Amino acid sequence: MADGQQLGRLLLIQLGDGASTEVFTNLCGLTTRSFSMSANEIDTTIPSCTNPGGPVEGTSRPGISKKTFSGSGRYVSSAAQKAFNSKIVGAEVFNAKIIVPEFGTFTGPYFITDYELSGDVENSMEFTASFVPAASPTFTPAV
Repeated sequence: MADGQQLGRLLLIQLGDGASTEVFTNLCGLTTRSFSMSANEIDTTIPSCTNPGGPVEGTSRPGISKKTFSGSGRYVSSAAQKAFNSKIVGAEVFNAKIIVPEFGTFTGPYFITDYELSGDVENSMEFTASFVPAASPTFTPAV
């Protein structure tokens, strides 16, 4: 791997256990993962009042921002997975950390919007999950 490149498997989501001194554990089994930061574009374009027939320059400002995580992989049975399953079934909000190598960590309350289990006759069961924030996550830059 060339200098400065980061391993994709180090893009992590860790799930909090909800204890008063919260412990975060990696969501095990992920083989692909994606972290997305986006902001809606609010159109602020106004034609010139002094030259209404002239060219109109498009302008915008940022609107609602969102930081989402999605991943898929092999289902690994464990105590942490069982706790995670209860959050999915109960549509519960839980604390999570999203760790982006050489960028930073986003920590805050998240919930699952989509969760899918799949499998065929011979291979391991697989899952896909999408996480969205329930409130604005806190960003801690990488050192």
